[in-house]
Order: sequence, then C-alpha cells, then structure tokens
Amino acid sequence: MYYLGLDIGSSSIKAALVEVETGKSLGVVQEPKEEMGMFAQKNGWAEQKPNDWWLHICNAIAKLKKEYNISRTQIKGIGISYQMHGLVLVDKKGNPLRKSIIWCDSRAVTIGNNAFNEIGEKKCASHLLNSPANFTASKLKWVQENEPVIYSHIHKFMLPGDYVAFKFSNKINTTISGLSEGIFWDFKENTIADFLLTHYGINKDLVPDIVDTFSIQSLVDEKGEVESGIAAGTPILYRAGDQPNNALSLNVFNPGEVAATGGTSGVVYAVTESLSGKESTRVNNFAHVNYTKSNTIIGKLLNINGAGIQYRWLLNNLAVDSYEEMNILASEIPVGSDGVCLIPFGNGAERMLNNKEIGTRIVNMNLNNHHKGHMCRAALEGIAFSFVYGMEIMKSDGIKPSVIRAGNDNLFRSEIFANTVATLIEQEIEIYNTTGAIGAARAANLHKGDFEAFGKVIMDNDHVMTFMPFKDKKPYLEAYANWKKELELVLNNQ
Repeated sequence: MYYLGLDIGSSSIKAALVEVETGKSLGVVQEPKEEMGMFAQKNGWAEQKPNDWWLHICNAIAKLKKEYNISRTQIKGIGISYQMHGLVLVDKKGNPLRKSIIWCDSRAVTIGNNAFNEIGEKKCASHLLNSPANFTASKLKWVQENEPVIYSHIHKFMLPGDYVAFKFSNKINTTISGLSEGIFWDFKENTIADFLLTHYGINKDLVPDIVDTFSIQSLVDEKGEVESGIAAGTPILYRAGDQPNNALSLNVFNPGEVAATGGTSGVVYAVTESLSGKESTRVNNFAHVNYTKSNTIIGKLLNINGAGIQYRWLLNNLAVDSYEEMNILASEIPVGSDGVCLIPFGNGAERMLNNKEIGTRIVNMNLNNHHKGHMCRAALEGIAFSFVYGMEIMKSDGIKPSVIRAGNDNLFRSEIFANTVATLIEQEIEIYNTTGAIGAARAANLHKGDFEAFGKVIMDNDHVMTFMPFKDKKPYLEAYANWKKELELVLNNQ
C-alpha cells in the first residue's frame, strides 16, 4: 500500500509514491516535461491557470501508476505541497473566476506597504508577525480594487493547494498554516485576522473552512476519481506550502532546528516558539506545519534571491563545462579567494536587505593575478556568506540554531559552500537526499501523530552526510569580515 505525495510548483508538478509501512520512496515523476508557462500581461505580473495544475497532476498520477504498476485502490492517502502565497478565486460552483495570481507576482506590493503603514508596524508585527506586503490578502485586495465584477462573484478564495484538494474532493477548506502564509492569521488572538479583513474591506465569508494540517481533510469523490484515477473515498491527509513542507521533508519540527535550501534562490527556514516579529520587514513568519492553537510553532523564513542563480550564471558565461569543473577550480584557491569578493545579490530586490536592489558586485579583482578559479571560489564564498549574513538576522530575531538540515541540491553539493557555512555558524549541516513530493507523501502518515517514527524514516532512508565546522575558523572569519565590509559599503551608498 502507498501514499501519494504531490508538489505543485510554478514550473512543474512532481508526484511521488512511498510505502505506507516503511516510508520508502517507490519513485517520483514530473509533469510536464518542459516548464509550465506563466502569463505576464504586465511587467511584474505572473499568473497561471489552476486547471493546468490539475491537468498535470492527473497526468503525473497516470504516469506513476503505469510506471510502477500500481492500482487506484493501492493508494491509501494523499499529501499535498504547493507554491505559497498564490490566490485562486472560485464561484459557487467551484469554477475559477480568473487565472491564479501566483507567488512571484508583485502587483500588490504598494497595497501591502500602505496597509503596513496605515495599520501600524507595531500591530502588524505583534499580530501578523509580518507586513501584509505582497501576500495573498493584498492580492485579493488588488482584485477588489481593479476587477470589481470578478470580486462580486467570489464564493471563496483559496491557496493553490486548497484548490487541488478541492478538485479531488469537491470540498473547500484550508489550514491555519495556509492562512498564515496569506497573512490572514492573527497570531496574538489565535484566530482569523479580522482587523486586516476589515481594513481591506474583505468579507470574512470568503475565508474557507479550517481543517488540521495532519487530518482527514476530505475524501476523493466520484468526479475526483474519474479525473485523477485515485479511488473515491481516498483521504487527503496533509497539506502545506512548499517551504514549510521542505522543512518537514528534512525532519525540521522543533525549536532550534533549521532547514536550508540552495537552489536558484536560497532559503533559511528556522523553527521557533517565539512570536517575535522584530524583523517582520526582512523575515517572514508563518505557522509551521505542526502549529496548533495550543502549540504555537512558528517557521521563520529568510529568502536569498541571489544564490544558485549566481553560480549558474558563471557556468553559462565562464569558459567551463560543468559545476564539477568549477568546484575543482575553486578548490585550488585558498579561503578568502586571495581577496576577491563577490556580492551575489543580482536577482532583484532582496527582502533581507530591506528590499534594496544592489545587483551583483565583483570587487578587489586584480587582472594580473586573478583568474576564473578565483571567480568560482569567490562566488561560492559570496553565496555562503549571504547565508551566514541571513543567519545573523535570524539570530537577532531570537533564533538559536541547534542543527541545520539541507537537501542534497546544487549548492550543498559543494564542499566549499557547505564547509564555509558550517564553520562560520558553528553548526553541523546534515545533508539529506529527499524531495518535497516525497516529504508530502510521508506526511500523509502523520495524521497518526507519530513524529518520532517519521523522523526515523528520514534518517534511515535519506541521510547522505554531515558537514562539521572546521576547528580553524580564522581564515573564514577574516574572509567573511572582508565580504561584509564590502557589502556594507554598498548598502550605505544606496
């Protein structure tokens, strides 16, 4: 018997099967083969059709069943991970009223910033733990202001994962974690943020019913069976946004545990019991997957836009053939790259730098002495230093890291990168070979409440290696101090 895990990204859908008894992954498939498209009617806009997600999900399920010879009745539960902060609007029949305004759409920035100023920084920080910013609530307000006819026909708003669950079951519901990522949750009052809805003039009736993150949220109905190929009566047992789900996939549930990802962008996601919103303009705070009204577990999310995209740019523009070659070139250069510094923030505004857009900077390059090996080392160190800089912000907001767990993705495959981060933050980094879809499938078993067994499955099946901090920190501290000095010169001149 198996659990199905779905990871609904903005570029593709991934679907995984894991064994119910052991948690062992049977396989993962991706749909479509090419990246999903986005609609961008104006600069800064990004939309997708919710029913395109559903089409690719159904295709992925069919592919999984065929590839592994699985029947619909062998799938005993569904877990869903999804792209965060998206807005789906449906009428009373459940039909989408417009394309989904997805996470990277920036049309509502001004609305959120104005709300932050009008409601007050203190109230937003203590109740929402965030600025309303460009999150789902602000996107809904944008629709109200700019598309009043569509707004007048809204029955419910949903997050992307809520819509997928609805397509399986014909039941509309959401979770506290989901509402918090849309900035609809009042952490101080432990209820829906009525004051924000009132400020935006949004009717509370548009909010879906709330179900527990780990529970029988709904059941696949007959229409869902016909379209998806999953047997009617199969329960949906878990749902969460992609970053909380990535943390879950790495067994990050307890205060002090930190999940890190180093893909195109970088993420540091730290778990805490603190309701501090001190860094609410630089760090996002959401209800973690195991948050309940009596157990207020928060996930603090810090994003680094200029991460893996920087290293990929070098791969495409230096005379090199692979990341492996770049890593070998970098390993021949001493810590600190002989003074060369690379400031990696060239992928748009950086929230952790108070939304400044400072671009990428290469400094201290000597054209006589330095070559592409120095560039490769300086790039890896610069991205690592940006992670350390982000951790300093997290620590200032009350995070006390006890362990860092990371996926076996492109940046953490580099020993230079991982060793630099581990040494400077003085914490071991555990590397796991897992995915969000596998994590979502395994999480379907957590409705039973056995978190200890869940963690053991990850340790037994996924642990790759552990990077330990080096005892000799001096060259790393000197290199980081040099990098930080250059960064602060840029920031002070902005």
